[in-house]
Amino acid sequence: MELNRRSLFGTLASVLAAGGALPAAEVQSVLLDSRQARLERHPFGDLRVYFEGSTPGLKSLVAGSLLLKPGQQPHPPHTHPDEEIMVITEGSGQISLNGKTSNVVPGSVMYVTPNYLHGVLNTGQTPLMFYYVKWIAKSS
Repeated sequence: MELNRRSLFGTLASVLAAGGALPAAEVQSVLLDSRQARLERHPFGDLRVYFEGSTPGLKSLVAGSLLLKPGQQPHPPHTHPDEEIMVITEGSGQISLNGKTSNVVPGSVMYVTPNYLHGVLNTGQTPLMFYYVKWIAKSS
């Protein structure tokens, strides 16, 4: 059974509330192109997830891309326990970091620390494409 993002977060919240943890599959060394990534079509755009799981050095790794439709945001500004890097490759928009909004174009790169408020909005007339990598380190 394949879980969508909403049911996955609901399941994760239930397990964490019960004091357990979900085991993550370990990401293996691999080269993928966009046709091999898991595609999720949303009203705001097309989300692709290339890798998702643990690694020898990370508790959690997620890498993907989002082709964000004009005028859309995937969700309001938010926080999460992952560190994150986002690289804009097409289009134009705005990224907010802790309430401060900046314009972004291809070549813009964002980094946020864990639990830092951030968000992205496509303010252009064409799709905004970005790639992202999120991770949580294993405890020392």
